[in-house]
Amino acid sequence: MRAFVRHMRGMSSASPQPLAAQPEAAISIRDVVKRYAPAGEAEGKLALKGVSFDVPEGQIFGLLGPNGAGKSTLINIMAGLVRKSSGSVSIWGFDIDRDQRNAKRSIGIVPQEIVFDPFFTPYEVLENQAGFYGVAKALRRSEELLRAVHLSDKRDAYARTLSGGMKRRLLIAKALVHQPPVLVLDEPTAGVDVELRRQLWDLVTELNREGVTIVLTTHYLEEAEQLCDSIAIINHGELIANKPTRELVGMAREKILALTLDRDIAALPSHPGILKSQVMGERGLEITYDKDAASAGEILAAVQGQGFGIIDVTTREADLEDVFVSLTSGDQRPGA
Repeated sequence: MRAFVRHMRGMSSASPQPLAAQPEAAISIRDVVKRYAPAGEAEGKLALKGVSFDVPEGQIFGLLGPNGAGKSTLINIMAGLVRKSSGSVSIWGFDIDRDQRNAKRSIGIVPQEIVFDPFFTPYEVLENQAGFYGVAKALRRSEELLRAVHLSDKRDAYARTLSGGMKRRLLIAKALVHQPPVLVLDEPTAGVDVELRRQLWDLVTELNREGVTIVLTTHYLEEAEQLCDSIAIINHGELIANKPTRELVGMAREKILALTLDRDIAALPSHPGILKSQVMGERGLEITYDKDAASAGEILAAVQGQGFGIIDVTTREADLEDVFVSLTSGDQRPGA
């Protein structure tokens, strides 16, 4: 993989990949609106409502949101598969309307769906895709890509015979045939097992380490929290958050105390800082509290003040999933 990505970074002028001054942002999206309206009608479903954000060059950037939030519409606009109603999008400095050819050459898309002819071999899939992008025979790296995604031993097998995980890896290789500096992964680990998920993320991390900007959509929020440098969240077609991952996680005001008490719980403890209390078994109690309104010591003192003895206590900070649920449920509306 390292050798292949180094080749991508050192592209020659003969390569179909355009050589341009390094942009300030790998992707720049400004006021993008998409309305799906039946022919001849002005009104219709508003899928994107003036979305604006930048994807910094060199990052793994998370694009998150509930089902139907507008993520796939935005990705399809970047890929040139859907026409936006208004606004602007540039990829690696190329406007998708004014310089469509170079914009498309600057991005690789790994879709959710398995999209290649099942009667071609992996090698043929990559060769055909390279031909679609006008990559000269001498500049194609199909064998190198197959090695990078650990499919060399399946070079001449029919694609339909590959396992689900192998097909996912082949999709990544297919998206890289034209050596794009930006790679978009749309739910790449959906439906794969834990071991394959780890292999895919090792591959993605290596690509990013060697200079490829990654845009990732996923429903596995723990993966986004671990992998992404920054995260944007879209809900109902609007951008509701766009921050570095650590800063986004830090927005959570909630903290959780899990207590084991010395007797059965007849009545829940009370304190102004407690947001939620839940009995866990006969003597277990989980308390969610606002860390801006109370400290853990104050909550524990309130529990003891109501006659409970505390046998054991553990704490848990809020994570990205807590923030995501809070934002998309409408509890908070922070500025992007």
